[in-house]
Amino acid sequence: MFKQIIVATALLLLPLSSCRNALQTEATPVTTRAGLVSGTVSDDGQIRIFRGIPFAAPPVGDLRWREPQPPAPWEGVRACTIPPASAMQAKPVPFNCWSSEFLIPPDPISEDCLYLNVWTPAGPGDRLPVMVWIHGGGFTGGSGTVPLYDGEAIARKGIVYVTINYRLGIFGFLAHPELSAESPQHLSGNYGLLDQVAALRWVQENIAGFGGDPAQVCIAGQSAGAFSVNMLMASPLTRGLFARAIAQSGGTLWGSRALGQTLPDAEERGRRLVDRLGLTIPQMRALPADSLLKLPSANGFVIDSLCFPSARSVFEAGLQHKVPLLTGWNEGDGVSFGPSPSAASFRAAAEMQYGDRAGQFLRLFPAETDLEAAASQKLVNALFFGWNNYALARFQSAACPSFLYYFRRTPPGEPNYGSFHSAEFAYALHTLNYWERPFTEVDRRLEEAMSSYWTNFVKHGDPNGASLPPWPAFDPQNPQVMELGDEVKAGTMPAREQLEWNF
Repeated sequence: MFKQIIVATALLLLPLSSCRNALQTEATPVTTRAGLVSGTVSDDGQIRIFRGIPFAAPPVGDLRWREPQPPAPWEGVRACTIPPASAMQAKPVPFNCWSSEFLIPPDPISEDCLYLNVWTPAGPGDRLPVMVWIHGGGFTGGSGTVPLYDGEAIARKGIVYVTINYRLGIFGFLAHPELSAESPQHLSGNYGLLDQVAALRWVQENIAGFGGDPAQVCIAGQSAGAFSVNMLMASPLTRGLFARAIAQSGGTLWGSRALGQTLPDAEERGRRLVDRLGLTIPQMRALPADSLLKLPSANGFVIDSLCFPSARSVFEAGLQHKVPLLTGWNEGDGVSFGPSPSAASFRAAAEMQYGDRAGQFLRLFPAETDLEAAASQKLVNALFFGWNNYALARFQSAACPSFLYYFRRTPPGEPNYGSFHSAEFAYALHTLNYWERPFTEVDRRLEEAMSSYWTNFVKHGDPNGASLPPWPAFDPQNPQVMELGDEVKAGTMPAREQLEWNF
C-alpha cells in the first residue's frame, strides 16, 4: 500500500522460539528412508514426540545456495529428542507485543537447520490426517520450535502435527546469475521455499511410519508462513503434496510486490552485492555464516516462470491447486507497523499511489484531520492482510470450499496493540499454556473452539463439527466471516467496501 507499510509488512517479525525440555521416556523407533529415528513420549504416554529429524542435507559449504539435497542415510537409531537449531538469523529480542514466547531461543542458531518436528497420537495401523506448520518471521526470522508452536495439545485432537525449518534471509533468498547458471532449473533465490517443498516431500515419503496419512496433508502457516502457503498453492512443484491449506494473516495476491521480486531484478541485486564485496560465488560460500548476517538481507521470494510464478496470475487463471482453504486475518493486524502519519502526508501518499482514484480512496479512508488519518492508517495496515486473505477466499471459493475468519480477541494484558499480528495462532494451536498472560475463561473457550475448527478442517476440509457454532462456507455474493473473539459467531464482512474497492 504505502511504501512505509509495505516495508514494515515485509519485516513481519512474528513467531519464533523453543519448546519445553525433551521428556526422558523413549518412543519406539520409527523407520524413515534415511534411517531409524527415536523420540520421546508425553507424560501420560499418549503423544510420541520426535524433534530434529533431518529432511534434507545440511545446506553448508558447497550446498550453500543450492537446492536442498536428500539427507545422508545413517546406521543405527538416530535420537531425535531435543529441538533442532533454528536457521541463521539475528539474535531474538522481545519487542512491542511480541514477548519471548514468540521468539526462537538464542541458541542454537545454525546454517545446519533443515530439520522438522513431529507430534503423533497414532497407534498401530492408524492413518491420521497431518498438519504441516510453516512458521512466520518475514522470511528473515523464525523457527519450527517456537514455544507457541508446540504440538502436544493439538495432536491430542487426533492429528499428526509437523513443524519445519527453512533457510532465511540471505541464506534462503539470494539470487545471482552464476547461481542460476549452475542450477538444473536455471533459477536462484527461492532456497527457503524449496526447503518447504523438500519438507513436504519428506512428509509424503515418511509420515505413514508415524501414523499419518500422506493423502490427507494440510499445509498451514501464519504471516510469512501464510505467504508461503499461498506460493505453494500456486507452484507446480507441489502438485499432490497436500490436500488442504490454511493461511493466517498473509498472502501474495495483493502483496506480492512487498516481498517478491522478479528473477532478473533479484539476480541483479545479488550481482551488485557480490561485486561490491569483490568476491566470487565460491568465496561467498566459504565465508563464515555469521559474517553473512551483516550483509543486506535478501528477504523475499523470487517470482519466476517455472517453480514459483506470480500467485496473482496463477489464481486469476484458475490454475492454483484446487484444495479446500481456511483463511483470515486479525482486526489488529499491522497496527504496530510504522508511525501514524499526519493528515497532509496521508492524503499526499494517497494521491501519489492512486492518482485519479485518490478521491475514492480518501472517501473510504478519510484523513481530514490527523486523528482521522491515524485511524485510516491503522485500517490500511490491517487490511494489507485482509485484502490478501479476502482475495484468497474469493479466488479459491470458485473451485473449492473456502472458509474466512476475522479474529477480534485482544489477549489479556495487551494495552496497546489489540488483536495484534500473531495473536490468533496460540488459540488455534491450543498453546495458551505456553503464553504468560492472565487468560480468562473467555480465552479458554475461544482456544477450544478455534483449535477444534482448525483440526476439523485438517481432517475433513471443513471446520464445522458438533457443538461448534456453524461456520458458513465463503460466498462471494454474500460474504460472511467467522468472528473469533469474545463471542464465536458468523457475521457480516467487516470493512467490505474498503476490501472490495480495488478489485
